[in-house]
Amino acid sequence: MPDRLWPFPARTPISEVLEWSTDVLVTEAAEQRIALRTAPRSTLTLSHLLDASSLADAPELGRAGALDDWILPLWHLARPATAPVDAADLTIFVDTTDGAFAGAAQAIIAADGGRAHLIEIVAVLPDRLELAAAAGVSLAHAIVAPVGSAFLARPVEINRRRQGLGTVTASFTLHDVAGADAASPYPQHQGFDVLTDPAVLRQPLSETLGQTVEAIDNGFGPVVLEPILTHIQRRSTITLIDRGSARLTRRRWLLSLRGRQRAFWMPTWGRELVLQAAITSGATSIVVAPLADPSVWFGRHLMIDHPTGPVFRQITAAAWDALGIRLSIAAPGKSIALGTPVHLLVRVRSDADRIELTHGPNRTELALPLIETPT
Repeated sequence: MPDRLWPFPARTPISEVLEWSTDVLVTEAAEQRIALRTAPRSTLTLSHLLDASSLADAPELGRAGALDDWILPLWHLARPATAPVDAADLTIFVDTTDGAFAGAAQAIIAADGGRAHLIEIVAVLPDRLELAAAAGVSLAHAIVAPVGSAFLARPVEINRRRQGLGTVTASFTLHDVAGADAASPYPQHQGFDVLTDPAVLRQPLSETLGQTVEAIDNGFGPVVLEPILTHIQRRSTITLIDRGSARLTRRRWLLSLRGRQRAFWMPTWGRELVLQAAITSGATSIVVAPLADPSVWFGRHLMIDHPTGPVFRQITAAAWDALGIRLSIAAPGKSIALGTPVHLLVRVRSDADRIELTHGPNRTELALPLIETPT
């Protein structure tokens, strides 16, 4: 039997949960992270506000296809058609440049708030979809969305407000999650992505900083602390909000991280390093305000937030200077004006194999827990 279509229009926000499985092996000075699941499990939870007819249809569909595979409209990726749709049309005009329909064989069209109609695709072009058969429905203001193959992850929930109105909630797990092999949108430093867009703070940001130690107390004298890890661990949570085509770019980047496996650089966006003098393109050192003893800067990494593009460097030496602290770096290759922001770089990874994305109207929001990794 062919896959069934779950046709009901979804209300926003739509929740998507990405789940990986990573085995993290920790030693005193390093860690090894093994991805046990290279592609995540993606579960979409959809809420539908239905009238009497659809409210009667949904439970029967759920009963008949509880163990079946479903064609699931990806409503969070829907976008408006750029021209009205006629029942005889073999072309649907819609912007596909963000890659949401890449390689698609099927999609759905619907009126805003109406049930989905399945269409078969033979070609995806930047401004349109070419169909294998006529659209079969006329819509003056159509929306178009890609589809995925999925199965019901949990029982369908039905909440009847009154006889002619109710809410149906259904959770589906997608069979295939593509996009992890896409090119990274971020520049790289020493082979790792640098998260160059600042986080959006929706609430006060909590952060911890500490070193894992074992307290040895023989009961007769002072307590002795023995380090279990040689590096400091910094934990924090960032909130990221994306709109438009950046939503797909962010999601592909998250897929490339494979949960807790892959690390990346994150600027602190703080004022730990404040330039005290302008820098020439060939200079091999910078002078910053004296914030801490020079010894703490050796081996650290920094980002010079230049207007023409960020410059990443490692600090190879640090010493006191008449203006503050002089940090030795490789020549930046461009002139740096006084007042240009300079931020520390911290190498981090996700501290969770489960990430929840909230898809609203033309925006996606997520909270990502992070932990510093040894460099």
